[in-house]
Amino acid sequence: MSAATSRQLAPSRKEATHERIVETAARAIRRSGYRGAGVADIMKEAGLTHGGFYAHFDSREGMLAEVADRAGADTVAFLAGVAAAAPPKQELDAMLRAYLSKEHVESVETGCAVAALGSEMPRQAPKVRRAATHRIKEMIDLVARQLPDWGRPGAHERALVTVATALGALILARAVDDPKLSDAVRRAALNHLTPRD
Repeated sequence: MSAATSRQLAPSRKEATHERIVETAARAIRRSGYRGAGVADIMKEAGLTHGGFYAHFDSREGMLAEVADRAGADTVAFLAGVAAAAPPKQELDAMLRAYLSKEHVESVETGCAVAALGSEMPRQAPKVRRAATHRIKEMIDLVARQLPDWGRPGAHERALVTVATALGALILARAVDDPKLSDAVRRAALNHLTPRD
């Protein structure tokens, strides 16, 4: 590889800074919600000044759309990685066990963006909702591809129910302040979604 090609592949300083802002904001919105993650706080957490924000984004909504996309992509990538590492025909089981794990329940800041932000989504700008919807569809499609009857009638509906059940269980497990109830919610959802023959 030539030096010119190497320079083209390396991110510019502006691109690296932009990436740092998006990563910081993706954690911040999952931790504090869309309204709880202000531009000034995100920029400070990223080690930057508030004034530099508009060199990277045209508006707060523009940033939130990109962040919703990134946070959703993180979830899809996590689940796809779990599926890829699982033995054949055990991909869905592995994905559900990872998604409904105690570690994931406790990882709001880096975990599933839909579970952390879904209830706030109806009040977001259309482009933020569009970005989140795109990633939710990817998540449903990823689950559908792991089903034994993928491509046959009813498989997409089963994927929708599976995602909705796992997502609801994760939200409930995070919401309660009773660790035993949180674990019971997770276990009940797993028992329902991954029955043992």
